Amino acid sequence: MVLKLPIYLDYHATTPLDERVLQAMLPFLRENFGNAASTEHRFGWVAEEAVASARESVAHCLGASKSREILFTSGATESNNLAILGAARAYHKKGNHLVTLETEHKAVLDPCRAWEKQGGRVTRMKVDSRGLLSLEALAAAIEPDTVLVSVMAANNEIGVLQPLEAIGSMTRERGVLFHTDATQAVGKIPIDVGRCGIDLLSLSGHKVYGPKGVGALYVSRARPRVKLEPLQYGGGHEQGMRSGTLNVASIVGLAKALDISCAEMNEETRRVGELRQQLLVGIRTHLNGVLVNGDLAQRLPGNLNLYFPGVTIDKLVREIYAEIAVSTGAACTSASPEPSHVLKALDPEGDRAIRSVRFGLGRFTTSAEIDHVIQRFATARALAHLTH
Repeated sequence: MVLKLPIYLDYHATTPLDERVLQAMLPFLRENFGNAASTEHRFGWVAEEAVASARESVAHCLGASKSREILFTSGATESNNLAILGAARAYHKKGNHLVTLETEHKAVLDPCRAWEKQGGRVTRMKVDSRGLLSLEALAAAIEPDTVLVSVMAANNEIGVLQPLEAIGSMTRERGVLFHTDATQAVGKIPIDVGRCGIDLLSLSGHKVYGPKGVGALYVSRARPRVKLEPLQYGGGHEQGMRSGTLNVASIVGLAKALDISCAEMNEETRRVGELRQQLLVGIRTHLNGVLVNGDLAQRLPGNLNLYFPGVTIDKLVREIYAEIAVSTGAACTSASPEPSHVLKALDPEGDRAIRSVRFGLGRFTTSAEIDHVIQRFATARALAHLTH
């Protein structure tokens, strides 16, 4: 079998659309093109029923008790903004303090910064050298006027998993809302919003082999019912919290993608985890001194972020880009020349932020591809001083 190049190992940036998802979407791009808000005729009814079914599917995947707890958005960035700013504004009479991590995605950090500009306060917690938060430090960070804690389920750069259940237990006990950006985690690890005490959860379709431009926000209607101040107005769609004509075809695709990911999660976790181990062992066999960024045990199965001491990463990427697609930072901040804020947080005085590569393995990654990547890295001129 001839290996097809280039090899895609950037699944944390985005994922290819699964053919099964495309087939589910096609009818709603063609004959079933109705507006889900047009309830006077069959075209609208079919669209409305499809959205309702999708809402049930997404709720089931997250362990939500009610389908009405799912709001459809344009993606996780919008979901994060609505969760953070919407909650902060809705509960401003209780307090104006938010708590988050300094390693969060910019789609969390930037809304927090916007809240500060509006007069609010934000505590950005540090993480340890493995990328994990301290529960003791979190307990100390929660103040009487704290309204929300936002901690991502899985980091988009280093794949580290935070202890959601412990965080949820703490926030529930303190009467504080718990939001998690679960964009990288949903469909890859089990997440149950009830068991984890999650009040708000963001996700995106294109990270789970679904379409781009669609996402969802889980908003708890119990324990207690969460209030949000809308960020946009114009029609009262999505229970008045997110106005705008629904993207029916993409919503159907998102639900189908999550159905597949959740159904195949156990086998995919095993398979991708084995490929990651193959990659790590192979690279370390040929290259000296390569280190893993972040905790290797508490990690997404398809994530491997490696530090190559003394290597000029730009030179390495230029050498391999025609054959291998990897990342040296977060895709959503690639327009910025600044080093990774996540790796800087793990290694404030070191150079990991400018000498690391993120490998993202996924559904269509093969063992033959991993073998080729290992061999290509072993022979890369930019890595010559690390070879055995």
